[in-house]
Amino acid sequence: MKKISVIIPMYYEQDVAEECYSRLSNTLKNIPGYEYELICINDGSKDKTLEILEQIAYQDEKVKVISFSRNFGHQAAVTAGLQYVTGDAIVIIDADLQDPPELIPEMLKFWEDGYEVIYGKRKSRAGESPFKLLSAKMFYRTLNALSDVEIPKDTGDFRLIDRKVVDTINLMPEHNKFLRGLISWVGYKQMPFEYERKERFAGKTKYPLRKMLKLAGDGIISFSNKPLKLVGGLGILSIFVSFCLLIYAIVSYIFKLNDLSAGWTSLMIGITFFAGVQLLSLWVLSEYIGRIYDETKQRPQYIVDKKINL
Repeated sequence: MKKISVIIPMYYEQDVAEECYSRLSNTLKNIPGYEYELICINDGSKDKTLEILEQIAYQDEKVKVISFSRNFGHQAAVTAGLQYVTGDAIVIIDADLQDPPELIPEMLKFWEDGYEVIYGKRKSRAGESPFKLLSAKMFYRTLNALSDVEIPKDTGDFRLIDRKVVDTINLMPEHNKFLRGLISWVGYKQMPFEYERKERFAGKTKYPLRKMLKLAGDGIISFSNKPLKLVGGLGILSIFVSFCLLIYAIVSYIFKLNDLSAGWTSLMIGITFFAGVQLLSLWVLSEYIGRIYDETKQRPQYIVDKKINL
């Protein structure tokens, strides 16, 4: 009998944990010919999320719980789930129920037809602000413009992937993972699965602007070196602007077109422009160097404090 594993990262999800378990278990137990397991990762929640998961796991051995020692982030939680799953088909889904668990049987049919990655593609995103929708659209277009790997637009981590894809991902020990990019990068037979994304069942989003920018940075830096080439382009532009200013100064001096001694404004503009270019270049370089530093420390991506039914 084949097995489905479902990975559910949770961070302050006490309001949705029980409903999430109920809908997932009701969906999976009605799929004929399959057994299943639910891998719930408590990502350092300080509310009652872990307490609720413990109660569920003690009543249902199909529920496995991994609890981190602190908050390590959504991508680390999904990474932990990928390393503990035992199924043949693996589903990644958030606990907030914006991605309906009832779609899993339909995705499973495409997996049975030979597709190895079935990724959820949102036709609409209910309950999200215009700013969130605009920023998400800009993120994917910017990422694909900079990246050497095509990452599908309007997607999240909701997807069903084959066991061999998981095994390939688990061979990659890098930190600051951008998993939806890695899954695109490894290849295999992939297809989109369009669906209507719902509003959160309860609670608030755990991805404020700061975390969204961090995720965007991980995606761009992990899959592109074009920002480094942009630094070189800015350097060439700076040289060109400087050369034009030099020619202007020489011509003005020869033909008495302007009093160069009164060029205080142009001088300050030039200084601030080049200072901005230098600081921007240093920032881009520091982001890449920081990633190298993280890798050389070889610290674990997460620390497990407690495991149940594993």
